[in-house]
Parts: sequence; C-alpha cells; structure tokens
Amino acid sequence: MKKLVIIPTYNEKENIEKIIRRVFSLSGGYHLLIVDDGSPDGTADIIKGLQTEYGGRLNILERKGKLGLGTAYIAGFKWALRNDYDYIFEMDADFSHKPEDLERLYEACTHGADVVVGSRYVRGGKVVNWPMDRIMISKGGAFYTKLITWMPVSDPTAGFVCYSRKVLATIPLDEVHFIGYAFQIEMKYRAWKLGFKIKEVPITFEDRKEGVSKMSGNIIKEAMYGVWKMRGFSNK
Repeated sequence: MKKLVIIPTYNEKENIEKIIRRVFSLSGGYHLLIVDDGSPDGTADIIKGLQTEYGGRLNILERKGKLGLGTAYIAGFKWALRNDYDYIFEMDADFSHKPEDLERLYEACTHGADVVVGSRYVRGGKVVNWPMDRIMISKGGAFYTKLITWMPVSDPTAGFVCYSRKVLATIPLDEVHFIGYAFQIEMKYRAWKLGFKIKEVPITFEDRKEGVSKMSGNIIKEAMYGVWKMRGFSNK
C-alpha cells in the first residue's frame, strides 16, 4: 500500500529538515509531499537539498505566495490521486503532531475506518503547552461545530488525519470552500455526509517549539460562520 504524508509549509526552516528525517526514520515506508507557499525563509531550498538523499520518496510542490492551508491540501490531495497513493495523511511541520503516531492512524484506517482523525478531545487525548484561553477557544469551537453540524466528531478542526483514497476520490475537491480551520471541518463534514466512516484516535498535541504560529482572527471567524454554510452543502 502506498502511503503519502502531505505537509504544508510557510516559513518552516527551523522544523522542516527535522520533520522530514523523523518521518523517514519510521518503518512504514511513507512518502512525503511538502506543499510550500513561497516561503521567503528558504524552506523550499532545504527540501530540495534533501531530495537527492531520499530519491522519489521526498517531493515538493512550490506555490507562489501564501494561498492558505485548505488550497495547499487540495493541491496535495490531487497530486496524491494522480500518483496512485492508497492512504493520504495530513500533518503539520512543527512537531505538534508526533510522526510516530502516523502508524496508529494508518492502523485504524486499515481496520474499518475511511477517515481517521488524530484527536485531542477523545478519551486519552490531550494538549500540551497551550495557554488556557487557546484551549477554551479550541474546545468551544469543537462543541459549537458539533452542535451546528450534528457531525459525530469530537475534534473537527484537527489537522492530523488519514484518508483512504476512496474518500478523496469521492469528495468533489474543486467544490471545497474554506481555507483555514473551516477547511478541516468541511473535509470531515463532507466525508461524513457521503457515508464514510470516521474514527478518532487519541493523540497528544504539543504546541510548536520553533517557528511562528499561523493562527489568526480571520481563521477563527471563517470557522465560526463556515459551519452554518456547511449545513446547506450538497454532496452531489
């Protein structure tokens, strides 16, 4: 089975080589696709410098400018489908998601689930090094999303996810509307509405130690209003 981990980047020079080496140190035979949005700090040059070492396992999509998380993943999903990957993962570059947990997501996705979410908010999951106000915003947003959409997912904004190929081949990717945290909600919502089975596995989410957070007020606002729009989406 071909497995691809997609990591979107913007100014991640402190983390990118370390995360690449950690993923490739695993025994699961993962491939990596880095989608870089024109990082001015030289992130793409670091990736390209490692490609000779890792051959066809390390790939990069370079985009001109900061175009948003959602569009980065959509570009990555389309690349994965064109290149015949069976399981496609979303993961951050900043080590907030532990690469070692990829195996747990993959295991669940090969045992009955179509989408597996690395969840902070199911039993056994937790958040480390976040201030209390950010935890409350995140948990409140999760509860709000569940209340509005009725989707049975405890961590709908989670960005550590494994999709089986059939999910991404079925969702109309060109119709996905949102680009921030609302993108993460929308992908899970569309999968659920199409009848795919979503499973959550507990993870420990640790706030980044290096680099700068991409969180903004506009991203939060998009998620708050976006969940109402999702209720009217068609899955045809």
